[in-house]
Amino acid sequence: MGEYRKLWFILIGVLAVTFSLLGYFGTEVYRNAPPIPAQVVSESGEVLMTHDSILDGQTAWQSVGGMQLGSIWGHGAYQAPDWTADWLHRELLNWLGLAAQDAFGKAYADLDGAQQNALQYDLKVAYRTNTYNADTDQVVLSARRVQAIAQTSDYYQRLFSDAPELQKTRENYAMKENTLPDPERRERMAEFFFWTAWAASTERTSGEATYTNNWPHEPLIDNRPTAENIVWSIASVVLLVFGVGALVWAWAFLRKENEEETVAPDVDPITTFAVTPSQRALGKYLFVVVALFTFQVFLGGFTAHYTVEGQTFYGINVSEWFPYSLVRTWHIQSAMFWIATGFLAAGLFLAPIINGGKDPRYQKLGVDILFWALIAVVVGSFIGNFLAIAHIIPTNLSFWFGHQGYEYVDLGRVWQIGKFVGILLWLFLMMRGITSALRQPGDKNLLALLTASVVAIGLFYGAGLFYGERTHLSVMEYWRWWVVHLWV
Repeated sequence: MGEYRKLWFILIGVLAVTFSLLGYFGTEVYRNAPPIPAQVVSESGEVLMTHDSILDGQTAWQSVGGMQLGSIWGHGAYQAPDWTADWLHRELLNWLGLAAQDAFGKAYADLDGAQQNALQYDLKVAYRTNTYNADTDQVVLSARRVQAIAQTSDYYQRLFSDAPELQKTRENYAMKENTLPDPERRERMAEFFFWTAWAASTERTSGEATYTNNWPHEPLIDNRPTAENIVWSIASVVLLVFGVGALVWAWAFLRKENEEETVAPDVDPITTFAVTPSQRALGKYLFVVVALFTFQVFLGGFTAHYTVEGQTFYGINVSEWFPYSLVRTWHIQSAMFWIATGFLAAGLFLAPIINGGKDPRYQKLGVDILFWALIAVVVGSFIGNFLAIAHIIPTNLSFWFGHQGYEYVDLGRVWQIGKFVGILLWLFLMMRGITSALRQPGDKNLLALLTASVVAIGLFYGAGLFYGERTHLSVMEYWRWWVVHLWV
């Protein structure tokens, strides 16, 4: 380590603290995730939905593109609504309409201010009160709320079908006609939307915030940011500014003033090596990068156009086969693929140079195998996305070969595993060139840092494999954000 010993200890200390925090809050996510009850029942004991039917609804939502069509709990695309917020608001209005008829015999909008305020108080109590019983694993709903849910569910089942009265709404949301053709799966998906709204409106403990920390903003039931939310938001910004300032101050006042300036060599060291067979084989990677980049740019324009014409492209109805949810999926995935391909190619180009200007044994073969594996994953995942959203692929295979429904990890699980295996192969090819250099004499600090980054790139993508098709949404989001922030 030499003169960089202190910096290495600082780096290790920062990583130890930050990953300890990630681990701690990860366990909290598992412990405190909103419950998915075994049964949701009416006061009369009628079973309205079950744990399995709610998760069936989650898989139905995934199959239509998931986060690429609207969002859940704020995560996803914003052309269509956030289904949690939309469901909650519609259900609340339906409840108020029913309550107004029961109490005053007229529509809620026709009531005076005092009458509306009285019903809104009852609404807040009815929705924020937690009726989940951990002993029976049941949520009990009032008769009026059951009616409000039925009315809201009917709207969603018509929205995701081809009901003509909601065609304009689907166009505004960039949804294709008959987004989810199976009526039973539409019903299950409505149950999943209800559960996300239930978690967003129900207090975890009486008098405290909801399971989603009072998100979304909903004045009808006083869903507003908590004091803790505001304080920690401000504190995080202050800490960020303080950290940046501390780095600038440390660089200005703590570093040695007598450091020798680095002298650039007369000749670029990379030009002193002959191009190896494995490096020549990387040329085809660059064509893939250019092709995927071009594809992404055109898809970006296509996706943006859907914000103007939700179902057509200059009057041509293309949404039946290439709906917004599909082209947005391809747009994001193509960006990830071309960036990853370029990064992998750059690393593989450096590996022989680090190895003293020569290829490790069978390095070119490994480069070629990785290339064709990459092609298989890209083509297979894109076709799978299409088949899933078009509902051609069997529903039980959609998650595995079609569309996971989660932004940045949209590709089917089989293709995701293939991508991870490819990254591990890249890690193996890189380490073959690096390990021999690590055994040579001389300063190894920069090489050690490169090695650590190569290992991190190779392994962090694997965090996306820690959840499954029916994993709780909160747990899935925890691991998905590992991929988004520590790998992407």
